Amino acid sequence: MRLSAAITRYVRHAAWAAMLACAVVAAQERDPYAAPRRALVAELQAQAREDTGSLTRIDREVLAVIGRVPRHLYVPKAELADAYENRPLGIGYGQTISQPYIVALMTALAHPGPGQKILEVGTGSGYQAAVLAEFGADVHTIEIIAPLATQAAQRLRPYRNVATRTGDGYYGWKEQAPFDAIVVTAAASSIPPPLLAQLKPGGRMVIPVGSSFFTQTLLLVQKDEQGRVRTRQILPVRFVPLTGGH
Repeated sequence: MRLSAAITRYVRHAAWAAMLACAVVAAQERDPYAAPRRALVAELQAQAREDTGSLTRIDREVLAVIGRVPRHLYVPKAELADAYENRPLGIGYGQTISQPYIVALMTALAHPGPGQKILEVGTGSGYQAAVLAEFGADVHTIEIIAPLATQAAQRLRPYRNVATRTGDGYYGWKEQAPFDAIVVTAAASSIPPPLLAQLKPGGRMVIPVGSSFFTQTLLLVQKDEQGRVRTRQILPVRFVPLTGGH
């Protein structure tokens, strides 16, 4: 009897293990990018620990969002194999989708939340806008390159809280101002005055500032309730330049 019971338990355990294995395989077939996304999140978490002070900025909520937004939908087909590599990728027209770590860091610095109004300058492929939208914020994003703006608008259609526009983001989106946060995904030589004017008192702007195609500095710009502005240098970065007629 004891042997029979042991065999029964073994058979049940084996059957359960087989069912679990089948479920894992089925899940991977439904979403073959699930494992690469988890690996990316683990890499970002490790990098945040290594970077001085970064762990307090990139929190679990940001990592959870990075872990569920399908980055492979925001890269060209030629880049699909590298969609979850922690590096920037080309998206055409001389533009890139930012390194996931930088997306996570800029998101954390912007402090997005439900009901906030956020301006993104430089839609690109739409990935950063999608990440911000996952926090429940109302995202307004501008792209100066018309084909990229059109493509991103199509990708972002599932998000009812994202509005897209083709235009020069240097001048912001005056009709929708003021904004609780502004995220600029291209490097400016200095902080654009129109964007600063459209930042709400108490708001935050995250922007790379520096010379085109050289190392720039990622800045956190904060405007207090009295309208006074202070900046904080975060880390060296390299972004494509902010373009336009300014």
